[in-house]
Amino acid sequence: MNKVLMQGNKIIGEAAIRAGCLFYAGYPITPQNELPEYMAENLRKVEGGVFIQSESEIAAIHMVAGASAAGARSMTSSSSPGISLKQEGISSLAACELPAVIVNMMRGGPGLGNICPAQGDYFQATRGGGHGDYRVIVLGPDSAQELADLTMDAFDLADEYRTPVMILADGMMGQMMEPVIFKEPKPRVYPESFAMTGAGTGKSKIIRGLILDPLEMEEHNWKLHRKYQVIAQRETRHELYKTDDAELILVAYGTGARIAKGAIKRLREAGLRVGLFRPISLWPFPTNELRDLAKRTENFLVFEMSTGQMVEDVRLALQGRARIGFHGRPGGVVPTPVELANVVMRQYDRKEGIIDPVT
Repeated sequence: MNKVLMQGNKIIGEAAIRAGCLFYAGYPITPQNELPEYMAENLRKVEGGVFIQSESEIAAIHMVAGASAAGARSMTSSSSPGISLKQEGISSLAACELPAVIVNMMRGGPGLGNICPAQGDYFQATRGGGHGDYRVIVLGPDSAQELADLTMDAFDLADEYRTPVMILADGMMGQMMEPVIFKEPKPRVYPESFAMTGAGTGKSKIIRGLILDPLEMEEHNWKLHRKYQVIAQRETRHELYKTDDAELILVAYGTGARIAKGAIKRLREAGLRVGLFRPISLWPFPTNELRDLAKRTENFLVFEMSTGQMVEDVRLALQGRARIGFHGRPGGVVPTPVELANVVMRQYDRKEGIIDPVT
């Protein structure tokens, strides 16, 4: 398998095509424009491949729903405000149990914000984002290699659970260039009975999200809920980095985790025993795996490129079992590993290993 040097946005496009994506619809927005550009150039080379630059983000997500209903592996991408516009369609995908992959290259916000990398969309992604009781599987890559691997995995998860799956990255990850090896995709497993492929014999297929009878709607909600419970049990992912002897554990994801690893290297050189817990599945959040770490240490520091969102999941996971500090840089500010290391040093008691829980 050959290693190639590619830009992050293009890596996602190539991984999607290799995974069997046949339909892409999207609308331009920085900092993810290289992804639809790549799909426009290369998806048409695939037999049956369709690329559409839609008239809006709202149109794009509903086109994806239509293509998914017809049985095609489908994808869309955008950045923060564009993802906000797609929320009605994402809710519809979940309601209709249609598989799809959605990529969000986060930027600074709220509102139009700026085009710098940020992590302020965590709540939107992990809490459903749109209306109604539903969830979206959310994967948070931290490298070019994971952009490739998790994109392929996203299509498999979407098919397996018949649900939308989101790749939650950011503008830095989309623009950076790193070497990557594309793994072999798995053969698609998706029963033909779920696809609306046209008139034929047998019972008519109906895909609908409009259920006017409240009792029927309630049962549909519980059906979705049971599926989400299965996902939560089976599909958590995380990484542990230098946690075996750690007195203090940083919790970070995506680009924030890369910064944290750089900070940990410096802290270790200074004699401070610091490790990292990196959630890869942001929903379902790896609650039990994080809770296990609280048996080894009672000191945690959550680092996010936001005012603090994932920190709430950390608090819910640990439930008073540990001290939890927080450091954030919102609005598109990307701190250096040195800055984060200095933050930890200011809070770290070399004798007790205790951090101030309020930062």
